[in-house]
Amino acid sequence: MNKSIFGALLASSMVMTVAQAADYSIDTHGAHASIQFKVSHLGYSFVVGRFNNFSGDFSYDASAPQASKVAVKIDTNSLDSNHAERDKHLRSSDFLNAGKFPEASFVSTGVESQADGTLAITGQFTLNGVTKPLMIAANVVGEGQDPWGGYRAGFVGHTEFALKDYGISYDLGPASSKVQLELVVEGVRKQ
Repeated sequence: MNKSIFGALLASSMVMTVAQAADYSIDTHGAHASIQFKVSHLGYSFVVGRFNNFSGDFSYDASAPQASKVAVKIDTNSLDSNHAERDKHLRSSDFLNAGKFPEASFVSTGVESQADGTLAITGQFTLNGVTKPLMIAANVVGEGQDPWGGYRAGFVGHTEFALKDYGISYDLGPASSKVQLELVVEGVRKQ
């Protein structure tokens, strides 16, 4: 066999084995996704809330999770803890500084499959004008056809970060220094 033909065949077979992750839009319009937060209140209870407005996209291939990508934008003015005065304070310059920084974001830099079947999603998280590395531990909920002719994939994830790492120095005591985030993401595959 001619060496150039063999080389072309080998190259084309290598290209075909490269993972092609499918692209998805996070289904916020159908309210099939959520971003919730939880912060200890003085060590006695928790303040729990959510962000009502966010958007994002991801790419995912179950056979090659390392090819996955995630990008999410969060409207910080949409914070909702079910208490108007507290929400006003949390949006203020003491915390989210939503007037100056109306958007928080997460952009993945890598995805690794763990031995227990979870995914470690690393990326850059921007909040209050500060960008730092952040890791989200995620589980695949499932994927498949929906009743409307589309294809969906869903995940849950959680992470935790210190407020001071994002320039938020308002002191509520050591028990309230960290925020836990829980993400529920269902995406609709793009056509």
